[in-house]
Amino acid sequence: MTHFSTIGLIGHLNNERAVYSIKRLIRFLQQRNKAFVLEAETAALITDASMVSAAQQIMDMETLGQVCDLVIVVGGDGSLLRGARALAKYGVPLLGVNRGRLGFLTDITPEDIEEKVEEVLSGAFKSEQRFLLDMEVTRQGQVIATADALNDVVLHPGQFIHMLQFEISVDGVFVTSQRSDGVIVSTPTGSTAYSLSGGGPILHPALDAIVVVPMNPHTLSSRPIVVAGGSAISIIVGEHNRAEPMVTCDGHSHVDVQTGDEISIRKKPQLLELLHPLDYNFYERCRSKLGWGGHLLKE
Repeated sequence: MTHFSTIGLIGHLNNERAVYSIKRLIRFLQQRNKAFVLEAETAALITDASMVSAAQQIMDMETLGQVCDLVIVVGGDGSLLRGARALAKYGVPLLGVNRGRLGFLTDITPEDIEEKVEEVLSGAFKSEQRFLLDMEVTRQGQVIATADALNDVVLHPGQFIHMLQFEISVDGVFVTSQRSDGVIVSTPTGSTAYSLSGGGPILHPALDAIVVVPMNPHTLSSRPIVVAGGSAISIIVGEHNRAEPMVTCDGHSHVDVQTGDEISIRKKPQLLELLHPLDYNFYERCRSKLGWGGHLLKE
């Protein structure tokens, strides 16, 4: 076994399949005498009192990051995003078990839980680092909101579909003004999510780059642009009529914005460490999840 001495477990809330897989994980860890802790909201989903009591501790997400040297997330990509935002600052690596739909980030299948987790605990895994984005909204010189995102920061019209006006600058240099349904600012991790649906490019996770994708722009020449990962991106919200614009981070944190507000986005200093089984391959993941073609048939 490796140096992973205390393992945290986080599950998708309100997902019976995730709870079933967490129970399998608990039995697996008990058989190997591995200490584990349960995130509090996850523990509340488990009706088997003996399994809950077998945990070394039950704690909130913040404490989990301070005591664990590995956290296993059971759920979909949304569950891993939730864990990443809370735990990246602690440097604890995350391993994902897919009990969601697409599963770009949670790459262990339910039927392979014991085999793949055993390999990881034995030191047979791939490790990669992903960066997150810090976002803050400034109004009349005062910061009114902050949030972070592993996938993307999105400016959108809120509950009503109306075009927005805004200006984009990179590293203090004016780039463009736009009229569109909004804009997506995405990491390489998020390039296969909302950004892809908006017509953005797929970025390899190893790239130090950020993609800015206009959403249904009024001018057809407005195209996605890829900037350096260390760039400071500024979006100034322009006048709008009936729209009630919002900024959303990973589809989770929502901030209402007004004309003149500045949305500042830059790379977060702390990196997230993701663990994968040895057979993980980004391009294979794209083929299987996005329906890309396989090898040509040979005559």
